[in-house]
This record gives sequence, structure tokens and C-alpha cells, in this order.
Amino acid sequence: MAEDKLHIKLHVYDMDISVNVLREDEIYYRRAAKLIDETVNTYAKVFKNRKEIKEILYMSLIDITLRLEKESSRNDTAPFSDILGTLTKEIEDVL
Repeated sequence: MAEDKLHIKLHVYDMDISVNVLREDEIYYRRAAKLIDETVNTYAKVFKNRKEIKEILYMSLIDITLRLEKESSRNDTAPFSDILGTLTKEIEDVL
């Protein structure tokens, strides 16, 4: 069965980008484009006439990636799994 794809246009900063996406991923692409657009616009306003657009784009990329990394670390379940494993072993040893 063919995948259900859409051709959409996303506006990011000063550019329209055409992409083919899975229908169920469209909302994520649109949210991502909005986040990028907002972040780049914020940095562009702060550093207007002081930094080149390339540096502003990299700063925005770092900002967004930092948010992603922080969110990923908050959702890391490995420490909980380790503790549960230890507790389970201790309970089994007692029983």
C-alpha cells in the first residue's frame, strides 16, 4: 500500500520551503516550521545589523536543540527502570 503523502509549503524566516510529508506528520512539520520561524525572528531582532544571518541561524539551531536535549533528559526513564530492577531483585531475594 502506498504511503499517504502531502505536498506542503512551510514558511521559515524569509523562505518558503516545499516538502513532501506523511499526512500524519503534517502537524509536526508545521509546528517545527513555526518554532524555527519564531526563534530565528527573535534572534534576528536582537542581533539585527550586528551579526550575519548565518550566525543567527546557527544560534537559533543551538537554542532549539538545547530545548530538545533538555526535554529528552527529563523524559529519560532509564534511572527509574534501574531503580525498579534493583527493588524487584531485592523483593525476590527476600521472598
